[in-house]
Amino acid sequence: MSTDIPHHDGFDPSKLKLRLHAAIASDVAAVSLFTDQVMELVREMNCAEGKEFGMEMALREALANAVLHGCKSDPGKQVECYVACDDQGGMYIVVRDPGQGYDPDTLPSPLEGENVFATHGRGIFLINQLMDTVSYERGGAEIRMRKF
Repeated sequence: MSTDIPHHDGFDPSKLKLRLHAAIASDVAAVSLFTDQVMELVREMNCAEGKEFGMEMALREALANAVLHGCKSDPGKQVECYVACDDQGGMYIVVRDPGQGYDPDTLPSPLEGENVFATHGRGIFLINQLMDTVSYERGGAEIRMRKF
């Protein structure tokens, strides 16, 4: 695991108490294993104290989207994930996949019409509700999430 964290305005990399970078196999089972390991570290380091549930859900959703949509579950592809925690307990997470990306503004609302009854399509909505800031880079193939 590397410790390089992509730049983010308002997040001082000199004040980090946790930083990691990992490449995750394009496999739904790997998402769960990796998320569990990250959250164990987050709890041990007292990062995002009291906000762990939301952090975990946002991380799982972002990784699952990257595996299913960005990598199309191709076992030859990988998802990159960066996780950092600053000395104030704020979290910064970046998930990057090798896919073509997408425009998040074109996603249908899961709260309207038939989408209310759909069995999928709520991941990005949940991430936006759970995190303080969310941005997209590389044409939507990278999501950057921040929790203060």
